[in-house]
Order: sequence, then C-alpha cells, then structure tokens
Amino acid sequence: MLLRINFTSGKPAYLQLVDQVKAAAASGALQPGEALPSLRPLAEELRLNRNTIAKAYSELENQGVIATLPGKGSFLKENHSPLRKEIRRKLLIEEIDQAIVMAHHLQVPGPEFLQLLRERMDALEQQRRSNENHKEK
Repeated sequence: MLLRINFTSGKPAYLQLVDQVKAAAASGALQPGEALPSLRPLAEELRLNRNTIAKAYSELENQGVIATLPGKGSFLKENHSPLRKEIRRKLLIEEIDQAIVMAHHLQVPGPEFLQLLRERMDALEQQRRSNENHKEK
C-alpha cells in the first residue's frame, strides 16, 4: 500500500492518511487482517512526525477501520463495514469536488476538464495493464 501526503492541499496530513487507508480498504488494495506500516518507518518515509501517524491510526481505530495490537502493530479489521459502497462514493466525490474547484480556479472549461479526466483514466488503465504484464513474466 502506497501512502502519499500532499503538503499543498490544505488538508491535514493525518486526515489524508485516514482517507487513503479507508480508500485502500474499500478498493481491496488493503485486505482484512493485513498490517499497516509501522509508525516510525512510515513517519520517516512520509517525512512526518510520528505523532501525526499515530493520530491517523487512532482516528482509524475510533472509526472501527483498524485494530491495534500492542507490540504487534495495526491491522485492517475483518469487519470493515464502514467502507461499503456509499463510503467509497463519498470519498470519491470529495476528491472530484476538489479537482473541480481547482479547474475553476485555473479557468479550465468543463469540456477540457472532462477530456483531461478521460486521458488520466486511460493512462491509469494502461499503467495497470503494464503492471499486470510485468507480474506475469
């Protein structure tokens, strides 16, 4: 699971992590029972304070998404029911809304924005196919 922080988004880093873990769980990229990265290495990798990672994990635990076992780490819960279709949809709508606002500020017309979206989706699909082909070899 690849976690990234956008330091220019205006959204707190811990909330970005929460959203990314929830999205990974909803999409199946993170499987029930799978361990989340340890605090210290993840903090170093993302160049964040360990307390920021701990805050994100605490929020995920409060939401019932993960369970933390002392001395063993944090794991995606088996019953991650909060991550059903409506939650995936809500997360996606938030991201789309941010992109629309950005397009508006950059004065990108609607048709051009939609074309760019299609191009990015095509590029992602090509990347996915390329990754699958490399795994088969």
